[in-house]
Amino acid sequence: MKIRNLGNSGLKVPPVAFGSWITFGTSGAQSASAMVDYCLDHDLFFFDTADIYDVGKAEEILGAALRGRPRAALVVATKLYWPMSEAVNDRGLSRKHVVESINASLRRLQLDHVDLYQCHRFDEETPLAETVGAMGDLIRQGKILYWGTSCWTGEQLRQACSLADQLGVPRPISEQPPYNMVSRDVELEVLPTCAELGIGVINWSPLAQGFLTGKYQRGARPPADSRAAQENRPGTFLDEILDSAAAWQRLERIEEVAQEFGLSLPQLALAWCLRRPELTAVILGATRIEQIEQNLAALEVRWSEELDQACEQALAGAALGI
Repeated sequence: MKIRNLGNSGLKVPPVAFGSWITFGTSGAQSASAMVDYCLDHDLFFFDTADIYDVGKAEEILGAALRGRPRAALVVATKLYWPMSEAVNDRGLSRKHVVESINASLRRLQLDHVDLYQCHRFDEETPLAETVGAMGDLIRQGKILYWGTSCWTGEQLRQACSLADQLGVPRPISEQPPYNMVSRDVELEVLPTCAELGIGVINWSPLAQGFLTGKYQRGARPPADSRAAQENRPGTFLDEILDSAAAWQRLERIEEVAQEFGLSLPQLALAWCLRRPELTAVILGATRIEQIEQNLAALEVRWSEELDQACEQALAGAALGI
């Protein structure tokens, strides 16, 4: 497994991070602990979570699963931004929320610091200098070692780096956008900007929330254990995909490429993401160890010009707008 530096930083991570959005709440603490054990046994020491995932429960479950592990052997990332209560200040990227959120996350994770603290969205209501300055303070206090962003635009990343330089604060080292064979918008601005600024990319939803696993069939009821079958699942991304005729047509062409090159659909989809030099790691979610095992097969794919051309032909056409 090729270990990589995250952006221009010295932080080294594997090409796969284990995520806990939805999955820990679905699988339960005991299963989550077993999956964490499996990850560590296979050199997957990068764990990504957020305070909003199950409103703190995902952090609690991850913290319990990591308890007793050598801290130097782990890279733990979490995020803040979304409302955690009805309180007007318990949201966003103000200094107040940044400070209170990291303290709450550290308690839930049972850690004295996190390796990477990510701004889960851009906050239009808080001066960016306030957020950047607060991140610098947390780094100086040793509560976080690095900071990053999620779903920021290229221009927002430029502004953050410029302000960090002016304030004498370390720049963000990572951006976490959605990126997969269905959703490629970040190729236009975000990925080139990250490459220019030396910001590493950790993409979420590389399998388009399960759509690129082949588990869903057009016009059929979703499998009972799938994300689409969950009544109160967060977000609308998967619904938009399942309702898109263009997405289904693209999936059929992708499946043909996978079959031609002797690859499973998830294996192809993950390897396709990792082919980009800007990407440091993909985030995988799983509810069973078998899913992690199957997805790790993507690291064995030897990406070739022939395979790349076949994928581009399969993905040709107008953007899906998802």
